[in-house]
Amino acid sequence: METFLASVTDGLWTYLLIAALLLCGFFFTWKTRFVQFRMIPHMFRLLTDSGARTEKGEKHVSSFQAFAVSLASRVGSGNLAGVATAIAIGGPGSVFWMWVTALLGAATAFIESTLAQLFKERSEGAFVGGPAYYIRKGLHSKGLAATFAVLITITFALMNNAVQANTISGALDEAFGVRPWISGALMAALTLLIIFGGIHRIARFSSVIVPLMAIGYMILAIFIVVKNYALIPDVFRIIFEDAFGIRQVAGGGIGGVIMLGVRRGLFSNEAGEGSTPNAAATANVSHPVKQGLIQALGVFTDTLLVCSCTAFIILISGLYTSGSNGIALTQVALQAEIGPTGPIFIAIAIFLFAYSTIIANYYYGEANMIYLKSGKKGIALLRVLSGGVFVVFGALAGLNLVWTLIDFFMALLTICNLIGLIGLWKYPVKLLKDYEKQKKQGKDPVFHKSTLPEIADELVWPD
Repeated sequence: METFLASVTDGLWTYLLIAALLLCGFFFTWKTRFVQFRMIPHMFRLLTDSGARTEKGEKHVSSFQAFAVSLASRVGSGNLAGVATAIAIGGPGSVFWMWVTALLGAATAFIESTLAQLFKERSEGAFVGGPAYYIRKGLHSKGLAATFAVLITITFALMNNAVQANTISGALDEAFGVRPWISGALMAALTLLIIFGGIHRIARFSSVIVPLMAIGYMILAIFIVVKNYALIPDVFRIIFEDAFGIRQVAGGGIGGVIMLGVRRGLFSNEAGEGSTPNAAATANVSHPVKQGLIQALGVFTDTLLVCSCTAFIILISGLYTSGSNGIALTQVALQAEIGPTGPIFIAIAIFLFAYSTIIANYYYGEANMIYLKSGKKGIALLRVLSGGVFVVFGALAGLNLVWTLIDFFMALLTICNLIGLIGLWKYPVKLLKDYEKQKKQGKDPVFHKSTLPEIADELVWPD
């Protein structure tokens, strides 16, 4: 089964998804007039946005909390284990294609997160939304929307959590000799404690732990880079030569380099996959574009900063050809730079990175279970499966199996979301023009659904 899924997954990525993701990224970048580059300063200012006024009795998530939840999902094993796997198998050139995926994917993230805000709904005093909602309301395709809702629940709440748990258990075993079943049971208990508290407890947890762990990891990476500053030109040379090198072209291996870079880039930053719009929809903002810009910033934070930190640590160490793979490669590379505390630091870091991802991934499943009207019993079952069963399964399963499963379901999920984005991209572009027009007038942009009369009946925004 693993071999069969791997062959199908490679076919989907090789012949469809890589081209689709890059072409959509180019197209959205052009249509938004390079929004992900020209509005970076404004993105940072929006992180402190106080949001729209809240109706009495409603509890909403702030812009920063929604950013933190989505970043918690992005920043996980993909940043430490996924980058290492891409370098070990695809070579240093795969890092370049991860960067390309992020630069173009930020425009895709803007489109999908703006759509999520536009078509969001109210549910039990909070906002909820995502691709299932904008596919149903915008494309009027109930079948495709339901398919997406099922796929994202499987992909994130179950399979992705298994990947995160697998990475954590491997790191703890390598650093402390903790048996996988023990780490799996511990993670399950902690996860269930958080996710049974709902989105507000998830948001509070993510808004505290994610910035701390990301900043700490980047400080360590900067220390290693500064200590080895003389090697930095060689690191860039290795990355670019391997991305376009004669050896890869002559040997037909450049396709593999690109495929791994794009695949691991998508797993890490999730742009176009349809996951982060579920977090973006929960934010209480005055205009949909605000959350679109914030989520575009999340792509840069994830890939250009955190993933690059891992890549530089591994390439500076020179151990990417040592035969190690996954989280073990990151640990041995860090050990080579800072001594025996390296594996211990990575074990602690990956626990925080991946554990916060497990928490955020569960919420993506819950948002779509609400869409599927599964009821309280269905959500309770999901919590047990996501935070308990699949966390333990991931801790005990083999590395190749969990990555094969996530790659397969991630491919199907991305195809569904891209269909929605291609059909609905005109709305975020119109909203961006409205947003910038109001900014030029000196206003804090506010969206009214009368701006888009053709879909006004589908929106919960004020008249």
